[in-house]
Amino acid sequence: MELISSKTYKNLAKAFAGECMAQNRYKYIEYGARQKGYKNIASIIDEVVYQEFNHARMFYSFIQSATDETIDNIDIASGYPFRQKWDLTNNLIFAAEDERNEAQRIYPEYAATARREGFDDIAGLFDNVAAVEQRHFELFNRLGEQLGSGKLYKATEPVVWKCSDCGYEYSGKTAFKICPLCQAKQGSIKIDG
Repeated sequence: MELISSKTYKNLAKAFAGECMAQNRYKYIEYGARQKGYKNIASIIDEVVYQEFNHARMFYSFIQSATDETIDNIDIASGYPFRQKWDLTNNLIFAAEDERNEAQRIYPEYAATARREGFDDIAGLFDNVAAVEQRHFELFNRLGEQLGSGKLYKATEPVVWKCSDCGYEYSGKTAFKICPLCQAKQGSIKIDG
C-alpha cells in the first residue's frame, strides 16, 4: 500500500494538526504563567511547546515523503479541544487531559493502524510520541494539582529551593516567598519539571 492512499496518511495529517494546535494552546498557558509571575512554570511549559513543535515536524516529514509532488490539501475531519480560558490551574489540568488522550488513546490507535497497513516506521513514531505525551500528561497533571492545592512550593521533607534569578539556595519544607538575596518573587524558584 502506498502511504498517500492510506488511513495512516490521514492520521499523520491529524497528528500534525493536533501537535500544532497543542503547541499554540501551550504558548497561551505559558503566557498566562508568566503574567501571573510563575517564571519557572512558564519555562517548563516552553520546553513542552518546543517538543510539540518537533512532534509536528516529524509528522510533517512523513507526510512530505508520501509523494514527490506538492501536496495542496489533505481533507481531514477531526475534533480538537478549545477549553483553555485564563485560569492557570484549570489550563494545566486541561493540558494534562489532552496529553493523556494523545498518549493513551489517539497515538496508540494510529500506531495500530500504521502497523496493519505495513508502515512500521510510522507506527514506531506514533509509539515514541505517545511515550513523550505520557510524560507531558504527568508533568501538567502534577503542576496543576500542586498549584491548585497550594503545594507547589511545599514539600513533605526538606528540599533545596533555588532562585533561578541569582542562584540563592535554601533548604526547608516551604520555599521562600521573596528571595532574600535578589528579592525575586516566589515564581522564580526552580521547580522540578
